[in-house]
Amino acid sequence: MSNPISEALVTLGRRYVRDAPGSLGKAPLAKHYLNPHLREHPRRRVVETRFGARFAVDTQDLIQRYLYLFGVWEPNMTNWLQSRLKPGDGFIDVGANIGVFSVLASQLVGDEGQVVSIEASPVFHQRLRQQARLNECHNIRAINAAVSDSHKTLTFVLASSRNMGANSIVPYDGPAESTFQIEACPLPELLDPSEIANARVIKIDVEGAEGSVVRGLAPVLDKLRPDVEITVEVTPDRMAQLGDSAEELMKTMADAGFYAYRLANDYAPESYPPALSGEPLAPVRLREPVTVESDLIFSRVDAETLP
Repeated sequence: MSNPISEALVTLGRRYVRDAPGSLGKAPLAKHYLNPHLREHPRRRVVETRFGARFAVDTQDLIQRYLYLFGVWEPNMTNWLQSRLKPGDGFIDVGANIGVFSVLASQLVGDEGQVVSIEASPVFHQRLRQQARLNECHNIRAINAAVSDSHKTLTFVLASSRNMGANSIVPYDGPAESTFQIEACPLPELLDPSEIANARVIKIDVEGAEGSVVRGLAPVLDKLRPDVEITVEVTPDRMAQLGDSAEELMKTMADAGFYAYRLANDYAPESYPPALSGEPLAPVRLREPVTVESDLIFSRVDAETLP
């Protein structure tokens, strides 16, 4: 059990890391003290993000811990979405988790826009709806479903509640925190024609199942608006365990007229203070095979860096 002095120090340290200007000393403080303490001694709070939304968080979980500690999850992706989404746009969030990017998108697209948030986990789906209510996001349509390339029943496994974003259909032999089964179908079947036609950004983060999600999306790629951009977390090792390959995914997108860009991402806590105090990093053209986990953005823009 944590003592009151250490809890007070964590509170002060969190205020410094989150709110003080510059990045002096923040990286080691976050890495060696704040992050492990908040993981081992969870706090349950309602916190405000850097983009003004409020989230009910439990710091045992990685994403929620970073929201509490830094006020943001994946700062480069956050900045990129803020540069992309405008009032009236559509955003489709496949693998929405607790809704961090769905709520951000809801604010950006406004009352005239539409957000579709798709999450397979019934527990996370309810958390997503909670966050939407907390922020009065009336333009979010939340769907509890799995996405694949055909109709099938999928089994999801969560290895640890310390990273609830790791819910996956990739085979796992170790002890599981939880499992559940859910029916899956191709993404276009979950969307209205207007949601497909108006999508400015489609985000796919499905922990290894991205190959089947993109295959299911392929038949409507030519029906999307000309400026649509699709961001996919590509995980070659996990894809291979499901019989998929990053090469097939890349070819599907290239054949549909999309160029690939890599967006820098780092989940280490010490990477967040310099990322938040520096200039946002633009997506850079990808010209080599994808061999490691990568956040990719597919765009019809042909450039060295994505403007």
